[in-house]
Amino acid sequence: MLRVFRPIPVESLRLLVFDLDGTLIDSAQDLCNSVNAMLEHCRLPPLEDRQIAGYIGDGVLMLVKRALAAENGLDADEKLLNEAYEFFLSYYREHKLDFTYAYAGVIDALKVIGSAPDGQRRSMAVLTNKPVRPARAICEALGLAPYFMSIYGGNSFATKKPDPQGMLAIMAEAGARPGETVLIGDSQVDVLTARNAGAWSIGCTFGLAPLTLEEMQPDILADSPKDWTEIFSNEKIDASR
Repeated sequence: MLRVFRPIPVESLRLLVFDLDGTLIDSAQDLCNSVNAMLEHCRLPPLEDRQIAGYIGDGVLMLVKRALAAENGLDADEKLLNEAYEFFLSYYREHKLDFTYAYAGVIDALKVIGSAPDGQRRSMAVLTNKPVRPARAICEALGLAPYFMSIYGGNSFATKKPDPQGMLAIMAEAGARPGETVLIGDSQVDVLTARNAGAWSIGCTFGLAPLTLEEMQPDILADSPKDWTEIFSNEKIDASR
């Protein structure tokens, strides 16, 4: 069921930018497993998966910092943080596809929404705070990569979301204006990124951080990837939906 809070002129959209974790893919289990492997390496007790999932979305360094802080109630010293960060990256690199999968309906939706109602092609891209190498590897392995003109990660630019630098770079690459661009994501970080770039936003309630969408409301809430097809096949989605 679509919930529309601000009308989006869908017919004018020429660029669709997607978050990755919690939007295109369910990567929670591999991320949680990697965090707990890192904690074990640091001789710290494990955390519940649900708690770890709440730490995801602001990049690996922040994920590691939050997990360490949850265990000792303090910010980790630089030596421990660096050791934990490097171990996490190494472990996740090897285990990033153990349980990760594309959400049901994602590929079917991507096949359709790249075309606007007027028949023109839309550009699509990925902008995630996950490091770019695993992000691209996951997209390749799950058959997502062919649908995107570019896939950028948290280390692709000098700043991460919610800073708009990455969004603005993708807009420039696609030749799209802010009013012709929408960011689809599962957290308030994505909504804020869209606002900072002057773009539209669609929130995904099926993702890893749906509760944060209550704190920063997107223009539209979608309950499944199938809703994307409904949204982008219309000329306009208004608040009567």
